[in-house]
Amino acid sequence: MKKIFSMLMAATIGLTALTGCGSSDASATTDENGAKVIDTLTVAFVPSRDPDEIVTATEPLKGMLKEELAKEGYNVGEVEITVGTSYEAVGEALSAGTADVGLIPGGTYVLYDDSAEVILTATRDGLNKDSENAKDWNDGLPTETTADQAVSYRSLIIAGPSEKGQELADKVNAGEELTWDDLNSANWSIMSTTSPAGYIYPSLWLQERYGKGLTDLANAVQSDSYGSAMARLASEQVDVLVCFADARVDNASKWTEEFSRPASIWEETDVIGVTAPIYNDTVSVSTTSDIMDEDFKKALQNAFINIGNTEEGQEVISIYSHKGYKVAQSSDYDNEREAQKLIQELSAAK
Repeated sequence: MKKIFSMLMAATIGLTALTGCGSSDASATTDENGAKVIDTLTVAFVPSRDPDEIVTATEPLKGMLKEELAKEGYNVGEVEITVGTSYEAVGEALSAGTADVGLIPGGTYVLYDDSAEVILTATRDGLNKDSENAKDWNDGLPTETTADQAVSYRSLIIAGPSEKGQELADKVNAGEELTWDDLNSANWSIMSTTSPAGYIYPSLWLQERYGKGLTDLANAVQSDSYGSAMARLASEQVDVLVCFADARVDNASKWTEEFSRPASIWEETDVIGVTAPIYNDTVSVSTTSDIMDEDFKKALQNAFINIGNTEEGQEVISIYSHKGYKVAQSSDYDNEREAQKLIQELSAAK
């Protein structure tokens, strides 16, 4: 994906929503008040939720960023918010410089860190359940957020209401170990290969226990978002999905209202696997963007941190379960690099 060919094709393959262009060098022009002028700032989101839902929820972010960046000495003419067609599409847009800022998972960041630079890590609400024992999540009660702020989260392997899904859940809840044949007999929903919760860490979980990965599953379909994955689970098109730990919190109302299930998501789904902790999402910037320099990176850091410190800002960034932001450095994601390296080695060995 890092090949030059991929970068050249980024503007034409799945990136029609990410074609905003940066202005000239951030330090090149100033207005009559001495503020540095940025004609257009393009912020790209990965499709971890329904794209229309993300666009609607983040609309207020445009004004917030303009206001906060003005305090940092930048006059931004327009903020464009886009949602990539895939996680990789946002990474490619950062590589090509057609997106200036990307809100992307750690797995996507490390894949594209030759042309993307992490500037912030998201914090999120902790959860009242964090056990590595899958059975502990299956008390039929909602998973709830806590006041504690977390810099990591887990991926869950969740069995749905289908006959096969419940067969697997019954074994786990009875204290029995699932076999590879048990898991391989189910229909799975997975995410793209750079998704930490939807691909990388579940693959590592399988490798540690069975010497297998998601690519070894007989029946696995890639979903374009966690929302569509949940819809497939509810309709019993798939028996198992992999997702971030609070995905059921996000889809609890949809489960009965939109997906027309007869009982709550907490009653009809069960956790059958829990991965190791995953370091939180990033705010990353394009190192090939025409408007990006060290001063502007610092301004963006301050702007996002300040937005996350307000009630209105937290409402906007909650679409990604973000609570706020703290300054990050590349080494924070070294464990993610090791995970990616293992996934690549496993793929090469096939």
